[in-house]
Amino acid sequence: MRKFMEEFRAFALRGNVMDMAVGVIIGGAFSGIVTSLTDNFINPILNLCTGHEMYSLQDAAGFVSSFLSSVVNFVIMAFILFCLMKVVNKATELGKKKEEEAPLDVPAVKICPFCKSEIPLEATRCRFCTSQMPEEE
Repeated sequence: MRKFMEEFRAFALRGNVMDMAVGVIIGGAFSGIVTSLTDNFINPILNLCTGHEMYSLQDAAGFVSSFLSSVVNFVIMAFILFCLMKVVNKATELGKKKEEEAPLDVPAVKICPFCKSEIPLEATRCRFCTSQMPEEE
């Protein structure tokens, strides 16, 4: 179960999946602006031109406030998504740094300073040139 959750986390935090999710959410929020624009501005203008309905000044103020409300909702949604993506990117970045900072395998050999051959780390003499290895600090 743990491996499954790790695989799902890796899938969900991949860049293209997060970008798609943000795009869908922003698209939904933007559709609210478009709907409000058509309902509160375009339709009343068309109705006024065709003589279908007459609107008063109070109706126009209501239309403007409704449209501004949609715009504010969109801006709030975009800001929240921006903050969320910053947190996700930071978490992903920290995960990558931990992987990079993991200690690499320590080499099991060292180089003889005299003949430049590889010898075991514990050796006190080189097996090729029989030189005494200097003590390391």
